[in-house]
Amino acid sequence: MAINFIAHEVKIRLKERTKLKAFLKDLFKREDRRLKGLHYVFCSDEYLLKINQEFLQHDTYTDIVTFELSENPDITEGEIYISIDRVLENAREFGVTEEYELHRVIFHGALHLCGYRDKSKQEEILMREKEDENLRLYFGH
Repeated sequence: MAINFIAHEVKIRLKERTKLKAFLKDLFKREDRRLKGLHYVFCSDEYLLKINQEFLQHDTYTDIVTFELSENPDITEGEIYISIDRVLENAREFGVTEEYELHRVIFHGALHLCGYRDKSKQEEILMREKEDENLRLYFGH
């Protein structure tokens, strides 16, 4: 199972990639999901806006867009696009480090692939709880 991190026309400092890949594999195991492949693409606001418009018909900036690529419901394979511009702005807005916010969004995408949604208020609360749980496990606090 491959986990890839790709920077598309942006610079990104992603520390401890090996640790992060192992943690993501464990996240899917904890959620009882079989992971085939996971591809993170870090990009700009403008690039992600085009994806959002073209594939989701949403004309808004967002920090993340997640695509499930597997047609088999028992196997998870996904592509996750993350706007580094949004991550940096959100880190400032929420008063957290850029590293912390980046990992929150990375885990958010993985959780979407595990079946978690965030459209309703109740779904959003559960998603935040799962993000916080994974951040605590990853960072140890």
